Formats: sequence, C-alpha cells, structure tokens
Amino acid sequence: MKIGLITFHTFSQPGGVKRHVLDLSKNLRLRGHKTKIIVPRRKRSENYGKDVILLGTSFPIDFSGTQADFDINFNPISIERTLKREKFDVLHFHNFGFPSVFQILISPAAKETLNVLTFHSNIEGSTFLKHFPSFLYLLNRICQWKIDGVIGVASLILNYFKYYKGPKKVISNGIDLDKFNINVSKIEKYCDDKINLLFLGRIEERKGLIYLLKAFKILNKKFSNLRLIIVGDGPLEQECKRFVRNNKLKEVIFEGRVSGNIAPYYRTADIFISPALYRESFGLVLLEAMACGAPVVAFANQGYKEVLKNKSSGRFLTEPKDYKTLAKKIEVLIKTPSLREEVSKKGIKEVKQYSWQSVTDQILDFYNVCQKYKSQKENNGFSLEDTFKKLLTKDILEWVEKVIEES
Repeated sequence: MKIGLITFHTFSQPGGVKRHVLDLSKNLRLRGHKTKIIVPRRKRSENYGKDVILLGTSFPIDFSGTQADFDINFNPISIERTLKREKFDVLHFHNFGFPSVFQILISPAAKETLNVLTFHSNIEGSTFLKHFPSFLYLLNRICQWKIDGVIGVASLILNYFKYYKGPKKVISNGIDLDKFNINVSKIEKYCDDKINLLFLGRIEERKGLIYLLKAFKILNKKFSNLRLIIVGDGPLEQECKRFVRNNKLKEVIFEGRVSGNIAPYYRTADIFISPALYRESFGLVLLEAMACGAPVVAFANQGYKEVLKNKSSGRFLTEPKDYKTLAKKIEVLIKTPSLREEVSKKGIKEVKQYSWQSVTDQILDFYNVCQKYKSQKENNGFSLEDTFKKLLTKDILEWVEKVIEES
C-alpha cells in the first residue's frame, strides 16, 4: 500500500504534528508500506529529501496565541500532476489547512484514493470560532463529502465532528520509545549538584512560560540549588528574558531552539514543567518527558488532563495561570527525591501504551474500516452539487479573503 501523509504545517519549524507525521511514516515503512510526506513550502531553500514532496505555499499567521499556517496552492495543476504521478492508495491528512485541503480534495485524482483525516488541534474557545461559528458545520460537510474516516488524537477532538456520519476513532499520538527512554545520555554540563527544571516548547502566549518564570521566582528564594533550562524560541522570548533580568533570577538558561535530538534534555531534567494554558489537544511533550524518566508538572488544560488522568500523574496538575500553586507542586518534588523516583517509575510504565507499534496497528486497522465505509458510500451515491452549494458560503469566503489580506 502507498500512503501519502499530508500536513499543512511547515516543516521549517519544530512541532508536534511534524514529529507525528515523521514517526508514522517511519513505522508504516517498517510494516512494508510505501510512504511520501506532502508539506507546504515556506522558504525557497527548503529541501527534505526524496521522501518529502513540497506542494503549495505556507504563510505564517497568528492564531489564538500561537503561530499557525495559511496554505494555498497557487498552481492547482501541480496537485493533480503530483497525485497522478505518485498513485497513492491512501491520502492521510493531518489537520485541515484552508484552502489547500479543499484544493486537494476536489482534485479528480483524490476521488480514487482512500481519504483519512487525523485532527490534532484543540480549537475550543479560539477567536477564530467566535468570528466564524459556521466553520465546524463546514468542516463536517467537507468531511462527509470527501473524507472516509476521522481520527482524533484525543476524545475531545471528536466533539468537533458530531455531524460527521462516517467512521470515527480516538487514536492517540505515538511516541518513539527507541528515541525517548532512560538509556539516553544526559547533557554532561548540567550534571552537577543542581536540580534541573526543564521547559521545552515555543515561547509564545499559549505555552505559558511567563507563569513558570513567576513560579521559579518563588522557588528561587527558597532553594539555592535550582536550574531552569528553557529549550525553544518564539515571539515572547525577549519579554521572558527581561523578566529574568528585572527579577534577578539565578540559573535560568535559554538554550534557544534545538533542531536535533531533544531527548537528552528530557533525560537531564529532574522535573519537567509544561505550563501550557489552553488548546492543547494531547501533550506529546509530557509523554516524551515521562519516557525519559522525568516527573511532570503541568497546567490542567483539557488535553493534558486526558494524558495525566490517573491519580498518580494528575496530582501534579494545577489550574492554568495559577503560578503559586504551580510553585508548590514543583516544591513537593524538589524536597522529596524518593517521590520523584516513584513518579518517574510510574511514568515510564504508563507511557508504554503509547508506543508507535500500538498506534500504527490501530491506524492500519482503521484504514480497513474506512475502506468498507468508502465502498458503501460509493454504492449509495453522494450529491456533489448539493455539497458545493452548502460549502461555498459567505462565511468561508470572507475568512479566506481576510487571512490573505492579513498575511
């Protein structure tokens, strides 16, 4: 089977969807399937090798406190040419990038493929939905017309597809346990008598680093043996650095973006902290940290609560923005090495259920379910004309025009 993995997020930036697609491609190949990854281009110089096809153009846009992608194919003929050349059996879409996804789905070649969608994003409460409340209806209509099955990386995601009548399934993100484990070497320069706290993520509003820094300010006054390592960059980096300087915080290290292997940072951490505020659908960084033996403390956004749902893990969650309680949760682990070791062992055991072997099995089984549904749908027929009339509404056209203007 030949599978095209389509993501609408640029590969020029790190991200959870990017890691998911790369790992899924690797594991499908291990099962004997052929794969190609299709991504939009943001820079002319991009080149990711023969197994990654650059199709369309991505423009960065601000989206509810984070950076997102607006994707469009200026040469729609290239879509049909690519799909005919590759002869995919399955097109597996990862999130919905407008209008590029629509351009691909209306391609005649896409009619011959099995089309599956994995939705990764938690868009609940976003300003986008406030301005365009009909988006979810449109999303469901597009899926009903052209998507043969929908995967949500968490159960909350499938709430967005309540009008979709096809196969739906929760299949979590996977984790590469060969890459993230307790046998990874630690970073030697940080192996001393200090307790290492780690933040790893984009430095933007949604990821909440400023609240961790406020918590660290409290801890800084109580403990002299702490170090906070910050891995990542983003639009609020300078603001966070000013907070560190103005409050004279000691041992705060800004490592910047790490493009290579990040596992050694998790392995070096005595405690991993993710103060993400909202719109986390799953929390891959939590699993990566747990696999490397780091106890996790985090804000209780909706996605993180689903990952850290057992009693042992959940007690280290606190309400978003409550940096004082965050400091208290971290302090408990700082003071109690035996508790850190206990939580570490439980996390290593728990994370095994998210292995890519298990996730790949579930995805391949779901392809079979979707193929049966597609065959049934084709036998029953579906009104393309009726779908077009309902899809091309004033709301979606206004949104596309607005995004183009702002980009």
